[in-house]
Amino acid sequence: MNITWLGHAGVMIRYISSVVYIDPWKVDPALPKADIILLTHDHYDHYSENDVRMLSNDSTRVVAPMASSLVTDRMKPGDVLKIGDVTVSTIPAYNINKDFHPRKNNWVGYVVGIGGKVLYHAGDTDRIDEMKGVKADMVFLPVGGTYTMTASEAVMAIDDIKPAHAVPIHFGDIVGTKDDAKRLMESRICKVHILDKGDTISLD
Repeated sequence: MNITWLGHAGVMIRYISSVVYIDPWKVDPALPKADIILLTHDHYDHYSENDVRMLSNDSTRVVAPMASSLVTDRMKPGDVLKIGDVTVSTIPAYNINKDFHPRKNNWVGYVVGIGGKVLYHAGDTDRIDEMKGVKADMVFLPVGGTYTMTASEAVMAIDDIKPAHAVPIHFGDIVGTKDDAKRLMESRICKVHILDKGDTISLD
């Protein structure tokens, strides 16, 4: 399984012939077409119609918590969806000390089961109690602060979830720097991967 950080909150997951994107934004047009595109919410840096159209073909499933002409499957927190060999579950994503991502909007993070592994993309969120019930091999956590949890809060979220691997996201564009990403190294719970845009790592 190969994991590529696309910059900001964007992630591409490839396993055998399956290609799953989460929150693609400002991506390379040469990337492969998607089997599944998961959108956490409708802010422009997470739901880019141009990127979704570019990555889609006639069989692409577009999953999101909001209604849109491009969305084929609408999910709310707590839902589960099976698409081929991929299982998608939703976890709430919201702010608890700011107003950018209200809980009432029912925006989500995704728990993706693929190839015998479980990956959790938290979406735009603070550290919330619902994370404590997540079991994942790899987590993608925002670290930029301002609109999401800070790097220090992400370290605590790693302690809550106890994954084997963590990838910091939501930095390097709009808010957050690589220094914020490096703060995740404070966690001794798991292996932290600090990626540059376009970097790919393998998950065995």
